[in-house]
Amino acid sequence: MLKFTIQKKLEGTLARAGVIETAHGEIKTPAFVVVGTKATVKALTAEQIRSLEAQVVLANTYHLYLQPGEGIVEKAGGFGPFMDWHGPTMTDSGGFQAFSLGAAFGNSVSKIATGNEVSDKSATVGQLAKVTDEGVMFKSHLDGSKHLFTPESSMEIQWKLGADMIFAFDECTSPTAPYEYQKKSLARTYEWAKRCLARHEQLDPEKKQSLFGVVQGGRFQELREEAARSMGALAATADFPEGFDGYGIGGSFTKEDIGTAVGWVNALLPEDKPRHLLGIGEPLDLFNAVEAGCDLFDCIAPTRMARHGTLHTSAGRLNIRNAKFVDQFVPIEEGCTCYTCTHHTRAYLAHLFRGDEMTGATLASIHNLHFILRLVENIRESLFDDTFHQYKKDFLEGYYKK
Repeated sequence: MLKFTIQKKLEGTLARAGVIETAHGEIKTPAFVVVGTKATVKALTAEQIRSLEAQVVLANTYHLYLQPGEGIVEKAGGFGPFMDWHGPTMTDSGGFQAFSLGAAFGNSVSKIATGNEVSDKSATVGQLAKVTDEGVMFKSHLDGSKHLFTPESSMEIQWKLGADMIFAFDECTSPTAPYEYQKKSLARTYEWAKRCLARHEQLDPEKKQSLFGVVQGGRFQELREEAARSMGALAATADFPEGFDGYGIGGSFTKEDIGTAVGWVNALLPEDKPRHLLGIGEPLDLFNAVEAGCDLFDCIAPTRMARHGTLHTSAGRLNIRNAKFVDQFVPIEEGCTCYTCTHHTRAYLAHLFRGDEMTGATLASIHNLHFILRLVENIRESLFDDTFHQYKKDFLEGYYKK
């Protein structure tokens, strides 16, 4: 069972710095969680992940369930040993797949709303998934076979995947879903949370895994606050005297919501439990999430961007495929200490990407993860130094300048 210690709070905000102690090591928070969807961080080895000083890796329950199957992963000792990662680990619940294969399927809806989403689409009907009070019935994207995820089966699968921290099964709704549906979904997620707690206690009486409850509620303040109160209050019930070990904040947001909806939730959640913002990894969102009281965040964006040739720099993003980089014999960013920048040039990466060489994805992923991991590390230090606001201002002015 994890232990969370708050070491510093930033006056006038919900921001805090601390340490999470797990069976496989400490996590200094705030911390960025590297995503290893199928027990692999795409294009990188476990040794490369360690060299980046990543603290924790998250794997995807849905994908590992379908391939190679949770039984195989269990025989390997869990997804950490399976991929040769021996630090702290997390698995999500599979709940987001109900969203991405259901209401969001084909609608251009993601966790960050852009204004281009298809609205008023029923969140219960999608091309590959259907949500009911029992769970989520979905078709495998691999072979079309039908499967049912329930709160109980999510706990059972995650138990076999063997992560230190796991998430309760939830329904992630579309940011365009109406209030009436969001309210119905919130009640469903709460009932699922109780079922997850019950099954988790049966599977893990020695508390080897820590269970995080997930707060939903869309973009409605009333529902977000209701969800935060109800999830936090589970710890006060006779059936679940210990409640959740931490909390995940799920759902879909606009960028403005990171500083509002997330703050509504964290102002009400138990202060002594860690909070994880699911699926967020843009620099602006990270600053806003920390200021709103989040301790952990995960996102595939750094490596996904890298595989497409988009690289983070302190002056914003650059697309290494652009012709202007083919003869620039300088690092991606001067002063960057990552392996890529200390050994290779923009010209070399441009060559790799323009030639469709696999090494390009590896070198770009190393750089982008280094950039985000160091950014969150610097944010943590700014909390201790009481320079957070100035650091945020200076960084964002450079990164997002026109």
